Amino acid sequence: MSREAWVLVALAAVVAAATLVGAVLLAVRVVRTRRMLGALGAGGKVAFYGALIYTILPVDLLPDPIYLDDMGVLAGALFYLGRLAAKHRAAQRAAGPAPAATLPAPPGVTPRR
Repeated sequence: MSREAWVLVALAAVVAAATLVGAVLLAVRVVRTRRMLGALGAGGKVAFYGALIYTILPVDLLPDPIYLDDMGVLAGALFYLGRLAAKHRAAQRAAGPAPAATLPAPPGVTPRR
C-alpha cells in the first residue's frame, strides 16, 4: 500500500479507538446511575437497561467499528436519567427534610431535644 493509504488506515484506527473509549466512558456513567433506579421508577429502569442492552447486543444501526449509535443511545439515556434524578431531587426538597427523630443517632451520642 502507498503511504497515503497507511495514513488513512492509521487515522481510521485512531477515530475508532476514540469512539470506543467514548462509548466505554458513557457506559460506565450509565452503570453508575444504577443505584438511583429504585427512586426513578419504571421509566428510569427502561432507559437504563435498554441503553445497556443496545450497547452490548451485536445488532446495531451502524457497524460495530463505528460506535456513534451506541454513544448516542448511552448519552440519551444519561440525559433522561439526569432529568429524572433532578425531578426526584426537586420533589424531595418540596416535601421538606425528613424529621430528625427518624434518623438514628451515632453510637455514643445522645440525641438533643
